[in-house]
Amino acid sequence: MEHRIIELETRLAFQEIALEELNSALISQQAQLDRLEKECMRLTNLLAETLAPRDADRP
Repeated sequence: MEHRIIELETRLAFQEIALEELNSALISQQAQLDRLEKECMRLTNLLAETLAPRDADRP
């Protein structure tokens, strides 16, 4: 019985470590996604500004 408890405790410890690693990866990926979304919005605005007719260009 004691062997089974030790085995379960060992598995739980490994699962906790894996969960912490997955959480860290998720946090990192979310930060990267936030940066990419911000950059995409910046580029979208830049493109819109570039393609929009300007008052100075009108006759």
